[in-house]
Amino acid sequence: MAAAAAALARLAAAFLLLTAQVACEYGMVHVVSETGGPRGKDYCILYNPQWAHLPHDLSKAPLLQLRDWTASVLCLPSDLPTKGFSNQIPLVARGNCTFYEKVRLAQGGGARGLLIVSKETLVPPGGNKTQYDEVGIPAALLSYKDQLDIFRSFGRAVRAALYAPHEPMLDYNMVVIFITAVGTVALGGYWAGARDVKKRYMKHKRGDGPEKQGDEAVDVTPAMICVFVVMCCCALVLLYLFYDQLVFGIIGIFCLASSTGLYSCLSPWVQRLPFCTCRVPDNGLPYFHKRPQIRMLLLALLCVAVSVVWGVFRNEDRWAWILQDALGVVFCLYMLKTIRLPTFKACTLLLLVLFIYDVFFVFVTPFLTKSGNSIMVEVATGPSDSATREKLPMVLKVPRLNASPLALCDRPFSLLGFGDILVPGLLVAYCHRFDVQVQSSRVYFVACTVAYGVGLLVTFMALALMQRGQPALLYLVPCTLIASCTLALWRRELGMFWTGSGFAKDLPQSSWAPASTDSRQPQRSSDACASQQPPGEEPAKPPLPAEQSPEPSAPEEKGASAPTQEPTSPPSRTPEPMGLPGALA
Repeated sequence: MAAAAAALARLAAAFLLLTAQVACEYGMVHVVSETGGPRGKDYCILYNPQWAHLPHDLSKAPLLQLRDWTASVLCLPSDLPTKGFSNQIPLVARGNCTFYEKVRLAQGGGARGLLIVSKETLVPPGGNKTQYDEVGIPAALLSYKDQLDIFRSFGRAVRAALYAPHEPMLDYNMVVIFITAVGTVALGGYWAGARDVKKRYMKHKRGDGPEKQGDEAVDVTPAMICVFVVMCCCALVLLYLFYDQLVFGIIGIFCLASSTGLYSCLSPWVQRLPFCTCRVPDNGLPYFHKRPQIRMLLLALLCVAVSVVWGVFRNEDRWAWILQDALGVVFCLYMLKTIRLPTFKACTLLLLVLFIYDVFFVFVTPFLTKSGNSIMVEVATGPSDSATREKLPMVLKVPRLNASPLALCDRPFSLLGFGDILVPGLLVAYCHRFDVQVQSSRVYFVACTVAYGVGLLVTFMALALMQRGQPALLYLVPCTLIASCTLALWRRELGMFWTGSGFAKDLPQSSWAPASTDSRQPQRSSDACASQQPPGEEPAKPPLPAEQSPEPSAPEEKGASAPTQEPTSPPSRTPEPMGLPGALA
């Protein structure tokens, strides 16, 4: 008990230390030339509002002379110029002493502010409460490359104003992310469920005959879930430790997967085209011996070309994000179609395990890293000390639509991970398949999709209130699971919903496929036998239309024609293919 109490005390102390970290905010330094050269320009700064507050309006910020004093670190009184920094904002180099010593000397020399130039990662200039009370001028960090750009663009005679405009709680780009994410989940869940049920029905009906396809979906088992989560943990830690070495491998995997997803999404539409149906001539090549259509080969080349174009121009922030988001959406649709959770029990296991994974790597890992940063956020946004400056492509990214300091501080985009779309989307797909099984008019599918949208809105609200990266699954998993489970309980179908009611392996076709709308009366046994295909014979001619068929009142005529058919197996109780709901076509 004593050890447990001590551990809790240490955890509480660590939590207090985390909440008492140095407060920092992004601001701007507006620079203009004293000689009336080019228009002014804003540069990002990181400042500590506990030194002194900056005005929120540029018009209220004094425009002062910016003096280059970076040859000195300003740690000793001898580092001050002879005439001081009267009504100036000096630029000094970082290092050799504390921020407090630099700010105190600058204030004593008459400075109205202090910019500390850093060649390393920008950190908030901190101090203690007593030091904050002694200093009345703002202090901020400016990157070395921005300092070079200032004097290269405006010359040596420049003036600068320090200010911190208000940041909107939520940017308008959240609307774009919301529509894209919810639309992808809804479309992917509907497509996966409809296609999966139709494929299972035709497989059951025809015994893996003509409907068998090469891109069979994969049923996820509990063992696969455990292995998947362990692999995710290992991959995330390796990316955190060896980001610059592994990021290019992730980019290559994304190009391959997204081109495959794009082909999978476009091929059904291309196959509907009435032209260019010619095939490759007979050959002995490994893939081409199946004689694929020329148009499908051209589609494959197009998909690969689109991925290559993104890979080459991925760092063009002006337009490459559009291509990345489009490839990400088709990648998610492809994964939702391919990966299948057979039961609600499997859905619950996967979502809860990934819920713990997401929360741990966002909220717990700051206690375990030397920098105090979240492993998940560092990997998703790219480490600030990365030599390659590459970003992982496994996110939806939309540029900020409001002018804010974040747009200038290497955070110009809002991000949503693909996992936050795929993981709940698998539950949405399961709900749609269950809807078709119990003929519930897609009530589970709609409820789970709406719950996903509500969870995403809650995520945005938490982001606005906390102003830090949020694990979206923390809000999406409870919303989707609780909504689905509550609906099943209310409809008294929780047992069927939990186990999938057997349709994970063999669907009881009569329980979900309605009778054919073309036949008003049930088919007689002799008719069913006559319509079966005898083994080893040529396909039988299609049956006559209903208006040309013999009358049921003449059994002797039907009996006379019966010897022309060989004996077949007992009639199947499954309905005709035309009995499938139109939504599955």
